[in-house]
Amino acid sequence: MQSKRKEDNVGSETNNQQWYALQVRPRFEKIVASHLEHKGYNEYLPLYKTRRQWSDRVKELEFPLFSGYTFCKFDAQNRLPILVVPGVLSIVGVGRLPTPISDEEISAIQSIVGSGLQYGPWPFMKAGQPVSVERGPLAGLEGTVVEVKTNCRLVVSLPLLQRSVAVEIERDCIQPISRAVTSRGSYSLSGEFADIIN
Repeated sequence: MQSKRKEDNVGSETNNQQWYALQVRPRFEKIVASHLEHKGYNEYLPLYKTRRQWSDRVKELEFPLFSGYTFCKFDAQNRLPILVVPGVLSIVGVGRLPTPISDEEISAIQSIVGSGLQYGPWPFMKAGQPVSVERGPLAGLEGTVVEVKTNCRLVVSLPLLQRSVAVEIERDCIQPISRAVTSRGSYSLSGEFADIIN
């Protein structure tokens, strides 16, 4: 009887089911995922572990890898049961049209989560995006991501007297900035903005 009810909620026709990202209320990711699972949907909430320091102890906590989002597989033509789940704000898409996420992208996230390697969220950056160095001896330096490489560090090149000087910077020192042009000259940054942290 229960399996019949699940089938009614999810829909017996699975051909049109695709993965979608759901935008949810802050700190409601686990609640939404639990509701979806209870309704019989194929949901996926990737989590990561991080250590937090208190004055007297260090504690390992689990947080959503994509804060404010969870994933669910369903038929977009039958999305009302998803939208009425407590905590769901919207289905991510263009305008009013939900945009599906490929199985390959979900599989890639699942591979990272199941790899046993250390991983965590990282600001989305791409070639051409201006960034600034926030910490360390080069704090205040600004530049542009010019290439994604396979290592997990950034290489910063500064043109000095028509020559370049390269230095490696830990990537957690870099933050995206909104300006398209830097105020301190022409710098170029290249490196890996992978989801796996060394």
